[in-house]
Amino acid sequence: MANISDPPTTLTPVTALRIDPGDTVATCLADTAADDRITVDMATITLIDAIPRGHKFALAPIARGDAVIKYGFPIGVATADIAAGAHVHSHNLATALGGGDDYHYAPRGAAPPAPPVAIRSFAGYRRADGRVGTRNEIWILPTVGCVGNLAARVARIAGARHAGRIDGVHAFKHPFGCSQLGDDLGHTRGLLAALAQHPNAGGVLIVGLGCESNQLGVLIDTIPPERRASLRTLSAQAVEDDLAAALALVDDLVDIAAATRRSEVPLSALTLGVKCGGSDGLSGLTANPLVGRMADAVADAGGKVILTEIPEIFGAEQMLMDRAVSREVFDRTAELVRDFKQYFIRHGEPVSENPSPGNIAGGITTLEEKSLGAVQKGGQVPLVDVRLYGGEAVLPGLTLLEAPGNDAVSSTALTAAGATMILFTTGRGTPLGFPAPTLKIASNNSLARRKAGWIDFDAGRVLMDGFDAASDALLDLIAATASGAPTRAEANEERDIAIWKSGVTL
Repeated sequence: MANISDPPTTLTPVTALRIDPGDTVATCLADTAADDRITVDMATITLIDAIPRGHKFALAPIARGDAVIKYGFPIGVATADIAAGAHVHSHNLATALGGGDDYHYAPRGAAPPAPPVAIRSFAGYRRADGRVGTRNEIWILPTVGCVGNLAARVARIAGARHAGRIDGVHAFKHPFGCSQLGDDLGHTRGLLAALAQHPNAGGVLIVGLGCESNQLGVLIDTIPPERRASLRTLSAQAVEDDLAAALALVDDLVDIAAATRRSEVPLSALTLGVKCGGSDGLSGLTANPLVGRMADAVADAGGKVILTEIPEIFGAEQMLMDRAVSREVFDRTAELVRDFKQYFIRHGEPVSENPSPGNIAGGITTLEEKSLGAVQKGGQVPLVDVRLYGGEAVLPGLTLLEAPGNDAVSSTALTAAGATMILFTTGRGTPLGFPAPTLKIASNNSLARRKAGWIDFDAGRVLMDGFDAASDALLDLIAATASGAPTRAEANEERDIAIWKSGVTL
């Protein structure tokens, strides 16, 4: 696959882009009309159809049944003869994916050197176990949905009471924790236990009801004793005034957390989660490869990068597996992907039930195309580990995390895995925010202008300024955000979690 994060930089705007020399389609970078003449790699093509921004057209005739190539790989099969200059999309291109899982171990060797970047540091919060947070907040986690509103009231009152002493008090409501069984209950318990250990939380209050399936004592037992010093618990049924009792516990936690101050730490102290949502046809050309450069920079410094959304690597999984540092990591990656495909098949769904309506409107036609663009968020970082849902990333390098593609569920899982910042690329836009500070990175200038209240960074600039300048600017923003500058989502009070519901409800 071409490393599109490192093309020759240019200040000359272009109308369409072929990513790899072997591609049979190019992507329009602006809306075009039928009969427009487009120059791609020194060849001029007359468009037969009007092509929206982010959509594809054929560079040469493609016969029915032939593979359509983008990123240097097949993204599906032509369902009709396609003339040069014709629009290539859902009406004449279909996925070739099935439930196949014939993977082969072929380690690629050393990755190509990442583009050099200036050394960065940030002002973070050092925790007793050596981890570093980018925020110093109090988190209130309900064991069950029944006490979610109590947790929210406590957060509002305590947040106002202690404004300026710490970075904030936040409650994370959810509807689960009761009427769950087996692995489904285990998902909820494991996810909450992982959040309770997050380095961005200077203190955590876990509020239970008392009669729920997700019993408070069992949840606490899953947290290592050495990580419980700044953890408090409350069973609401066991006290007369639950609000007053919860506020007293938060007051105690604030006193502890307020004693911690920011100090300068290297970029290696960052754990970066990478995510895409509401992607368009430009996401794989601008925002995702730009985030891949950030992943390379953090990993080269010795930091951790976490990639998830397992269904959105279907069609590109072999490329990821080729980066595994050992046969064991390869085998665990293959097992995770196979299990996720079986998850679809058990529920009678095709593994290619993606992209979403918004993705399609933005120019993405098949899951192969979406996946080949999405995996670029991991840059060239070696794949060092695989973690199941609720697990923590512990090794420098790239960790693959089990979670579905859903934006809220996967971003919550990234946070629970230890991400102290999330880079979230989007071509369509979303206001969602999560417990870890989340930078929204637009794939195109139009979105960045229209939704300035949602978007933190415009990756569309790479088409004019080149990747080097955009990389420097985004790394500066990452360092500033890790040092306390609020994201748009934080400023908008968009802070939520979503838990993966995977089983029977009683």
